[in-house]
Amino acid sequence: MKFYIYTLGCKVNTYESNVMKDKLINNGYIEGNESDSDIYIINTCTVTNTSDNKSLKVVRRVIKNHPNSIVIVVGCMTQVNSKLLDDLNVSIILGNSGKSKIVDYIEEYKKNNKPIIKIDDIMVSDFEDMCLNNFNKTRAFVKIEDGCENYCSYCIIPFARGKVRSKKPEIVIEEVKNLIKEGHKEIVLTGIHTGHYGADLANYSFSKLLNELINIDGLERLRISSIEITELDDDFMDVLKNSKILVDHMHIPLQSGSDEILKLMNRKYDKNYFINKIERIRSIRPDISITTDIIVGFPGETEDLFNETLETVNKIRFSKIHVFPFSLRKGTKAEELPNHIDDVTKKERVKKLINISESLEKEYFNKFVGKEIEFLPEIYKEGYIIGHTGNYLLIKKKGNIVDLNILKQVTIEKVEYPYCLGK
Repeated sequence: MKFYIYTLGCKVNTYESNVMKDKLINNGYIEGNESDSDIYIINTCTVTNTSDNKSLKVVRRVIKNHPNSIVIVVGCMTQVNSKLLDDLNVSIILGNSGKSKIVDYIEEYKKNNKPIIKIDDIMVSDFEDMCLNNFNKTRAFVKIEDGCENYCSYCIIPFARGKVRSKKPEIVIEEVKNLIKEGHKEIVLTGIHTGHYGADLANYSFSKLLNELINIDGLERLRISSIEITELDDDFMDVLKNSKILVDHMHIPLQSGSDEILKLMNRKYDKNYFINKIERIRSIRPDISITTDIIVGFPGETEDLFNETLETVNKIRFSKIHVFPFSLRKGTKAEELPNHIDDVTKKERVKKLINISESLEKEYFNKFVGKEIEFLPEIYKEGYIIGHTGNYLLIKKKGNIVDLNILKQVTIEKVEYPYCLGK
């Protein structure tokens, strides 16, 4: 039987979709295409109301176009509100646990031909161990953690993903060793709240895991998908100082540069705390790339408070900003806040911040013109090899397909955004 997987949302969903894909292929199923498969799996997102609508749109389209197929809906939307699927004739509904048992559920459905609905209580669920080895040979993701307990006022994810649950360190280490044996040069640690790894383990922490990973023979790059500023403790700073295996790039969400908005968001820091930690990081790694997320148009964000965010951004000088207009999510504290911002104003603010981001990114790129730097070619296109440095500069230089997945030294000649051209 052929299967096709739709993935909506974050890198964790992508990882889990790939795990399901591996499980299916290893059990004799064949990956098909969007138009001609027997099984359709929709891995949903629920981070905003728009995400719910997108997920439902895909489900309805699949059911309409493939009425005789097995339709499976899993993930965050089903975990939070599976009632949205009532009367849609879905074959199998799972929440955010049980994805690694996808083959068992399909076999059960094929045997009994009865709908299956299994939504576990995510607040008491254990970590669901998953391992994966079907990435390209350049970069492999390892999910080390699930769940979040920050309860930011705009976010539904703690209710969709549950409490912090960590993969056992020995399993993480074994998974990374196996990936290295298979030829992977870079490991990316990911999770819902990655830096909170170990909070549920006895006498273990995220920094202890990093220290064990950076000492694995053959690992050339270790990257963290995202980490909160409050998780950058002294032990983490020691790892950053003492190991070049940990790359010169960190993604640290700011969300707002206004203390008043940060408080409304229920973030766990103020802007001075954030700025001081960034200064400490740069005292250890002067050329590090620090990227961030910012939400604009949060309820109560006046023009003055938005300008305060712009001032904070210009002071910190990130190398890239991922900008998101505030999107209401029913069931969050932000829904109850007064003074919601109109869409026109949000779009204007998004545009302003994106322009600043592009300017800061070019400024960061230009720091490296004339310098020699190491990069890992990921794709070959029309006589050029293209890939990223450890600090996430996008390099383009002449080369051959045989150069892929081999660390190369390059001298950056000039910036042609979004590329740094090298020789």
